[in-house]
Amino acid sequence: MADAALIGATKRFGETVAVDDVSLSIAHGEFVVLLGPTGAGKTTTLRLFAGLERPDEGSVHIAGVDVTAMPPAARDVAFVFQQYSLYPHYTVFDNLAFPLRAPGRRQPAKVVRERVTAIAEMLKIGGKLKNKATALSGGEMQRVSIGRALVREPNLFLMDEPLSSLDAKLREELRVELKRIQRDLDATILYVTHDQLEAMTLADRIGILQEGRLVQLDVPRRVYESPATIYAAQRLGSPQINLIPAGRLGLVDAPARAATAGVRPEDVTVGAAEGMDGRVLNVEHLGAETIALIAVEGRNVHALIDREAPLHSGEATRVAVRPGAALWFDGEERLIVA
Repeated sequence: MADAALIGATKRFGETVAVDDVSLSIAHGEFVVLLGPTGAGKTTTLRLFAGLERPDEGSVHIAGVDVTAMPPAARDVAFVFQQYSLYPHYTVFDNLAFPLRAPGRRQPAKVVRERVTAIAEMLKIGGKLKNKATALSGGEMQRVSIGRALVREPNLFLMDEPLSSLDAKLREELRVELKRIQRDLDATILYVTHDQLEAMTLADRIGILQEGRLVQLDVPRRVYESPATIYAAQRLGSPQINLIPAGRLGLVDAPARAATAGVRPEDVTVGAAEGMDGRVLNVEHLGAETIALIAVEGRNVHALIDREAPLHSGEATRVAVRPGAALWFDGEERLIVA
């Protein structure tokens, strides 16, 4: 495994700037997740590392080498796609072994067998090696797809929403497995998703992409607690952060340049004697959490409340913000750092 970096990379498709002056470094053994909606530039960033696209400006480096002009095959990267891309007429063993038997990388049969068996056991599909790919479940097929990348031991793994087509239970299982495997192999991974839960649970660092620009790159906790912009703040947290004009909802301690306060639902207090008058619009019981939607001062505010709280739709209540909890953003939607 190795480090990797984009340096001032820009990629255009006609008039569209898909990646806009992005500088991004990934350390050896690090798991970096790019988070953003469709069209943010996530997949194009992966393709620049892979060599499937070449930057119009800037450069690509892998293992200390400028690979900008190198073809994909010379970069020693492994790409895991959203779709499984398996050979349906091959067995699981042959699908996993395929990269090790390819021209230019052909390994002895003993090495292939040992490596494939080890990866299959790691992915908990050791008992499926003789099965045809078409006989597998969706989760098993994705494990094979990931395993086919793992057997190669490349410099860099590139993963483009590999879990998005699976159901929630399988996604949770494979998230845990993928993180464990990454740590065991000390693998360097750049992973793309629009799922904030995947980003928070998998990433050593999260990169927030907005219209091709990298607006923040930091550890998950810091992105959540100190988002660089309103856009970054909205990428993490469910329900999303409440956005309130400065001076409303009793928030009178705004900095001079503040235009908007961001308040996480867990920082909204319901039933406080000193709060503002509100009316409960909806209460969602989500097992361990209960979310209330409350109309206050002409705005709808989400609050994370005690699941035993006797709160019901239609009733009046009072709402306040936990002192010091508000995040302040200026007129350009950038975080104001005290």
